Amino acid sequence: MIIQKQYRFYAAHRNEELADKCSNLHGHRYGLTCFFEVQRTGHLTVLFADFDAVVEPLLREEYDHGMLIHRHDTLYETLLDHMERTGESLRLKVLEFPTTVENLCFQLFSEITARGLRLNRLELRETDTSVVEYTRQDWIDDERRFAATHNREQQVERSALQTSAAGD
Repeated sequence: MIIQKQYRFYAAHRNEELADKCSNLHGHRYGLTCFFEVQRTGHLTVLFADFDAVVEPLLREEYDHGMLIHRHDTLYETLLDHMERTGESLRLKVLEFPTTVENLCFQLFSEITARGLRLNRLELRETDTSVVEYTRQDWIDDERRFAATHNREQQVERSALQTSAAGD
């Protein structure tokens, strides 16, 4: 059985890899629709509030009215310096990849799944007219792709450290 729940959150981001308007800092009212897979066990399998108890705190504490930022975005270091210098605390949701809606789907799918809910798919609405549908198979494929990318990055870092140590 599939149970559908909708959520909303507001967040700023930018895509530093683009040379268009999206490279500027801007915000969205994201609409998240989750399609949960549930095994029917009787007349009442699960309450909608059971999903809310997991998803709403995640969105409220880590995403809503925050800034999504790629760890390697040059703006990230600037924001860290600003917070250290001023003592101001900004809500930053740091991602290991650019903050595209596709990557955000991967992140949300991963975090919701890690909290014990089984997603069949999710839909993430970035604007009133732009929606990405992201399936379990997309997530499995991205898990492999991101793992391979992470492993290559670690190999490059180890190689650089070894080269540096050999030069000392």
